[in-house]
Amino acid sequence: MANASSILSEDKFLCSICLEVFTQPVSTPCGHNFCCDCIHMYWDNSQICQCPFCKKTFASRPELHVNTTMSDLAAEFARMAQVKASASDPQLQEQVAILCDICSELKHKAVKSCLVCLTSFCEAHLEPHQRVSVLKRHKLIDPISNLDEKLCQKHNKLLELFCRTDQTFICVMCFKTDHKSHKVMSLEEEYEAMMVKKDKVMSLKTMEKAWCHSITSILFGTFIPSVVIALRRNCIHTFAFTTATMGKTWLLSS
Repeated sequence: MANASSILSEDKFLCSICLEVFTQPVSTPCGHNFCCDCIHMYWDNSQICQCPFCKKTFASRPELHVNTTMSDLAAEFARMAQVKASASDPQLQEQVAILCDICSELKHKAVKSCLVCLTSFCEAHLEPHQRVSVLKRHKLIDPISNLDEKLCQKHNKLLELFCRTDQTFICVMCFKTDHKSHKVMSLEEEYEAMMVKKDKVMSLKTMEKAWCHSITSILFGTFIPSVVIALRRNCIHTFAFTTATMGKTWLLSS
C-alpha cells in the first residue's frame, strides 16, 4: 500500500471513522464523506446526531445519499495506482495481474483484452485474434479487469472522460456526439479539481477553528465562562455562514 500511496494520495479516499478506503461513501449535509455503514453505526452508538469530522449537530438524523462521483473516482484511481505501482514492484505486479478468461484450470496471465469480445486473453488464447481475419479487426488493449464495467454501453469504447454537465463517465464517441457542448474533463483533471475543492473547504474549517480559539483566548480573562461560550457559539455561526458563502463562490467559479 506504501507504493500505491506514493502515486495516489490515498488519504483523500479514507473514511475518518474506520480509516479505510471508502465503501459506499455517503455525504452528510455539512459536506463530509463517510462509509455508509460507518456513519450509521456511529450514530446508532451516539446520544446526539452530529458529524464525526466537524462535530456539526443535526436536529434529526439526516437523509444520506451515496456520493457516486467520489465512489467511482476512488475506485478508478485506486486501480490506476495499483497498475502504476505494479510496474516497479514485481511482487505487487503478480498480485494485481489480470488473468486469462479462457484458461479453465491453471489461469495464465492475460496479455491483451478485447473490446469486442469483452474478454482477456493469455498469449496462447490470443493466437486466433492474430490469425483469423475477422478477429484481427477486433480492438485489443492492454489487459484490464472488469472490462464490461469500463466500457460505454452505447459505443463499446473505454469510459475515459467525465462530463461535468451531466455528472457521468463517458467515452470519446459520447463526447463527439451527445456531449459536444458540455464541459468534459479527463479523469485525471476531474480528480485534481475535486481535490482542490476539498482542500479549500478543509482550509476554511481550519481557519474557523483557529479564529474561534483566538477570540475565546482573548475574552476568557474578561468574561465569565457562560458568556464566553455564548460568544464562541455566535462566532462559529457567523464564520460558518461566511465560509459557506465563500465556499459556494469558489466552487461555482472553478
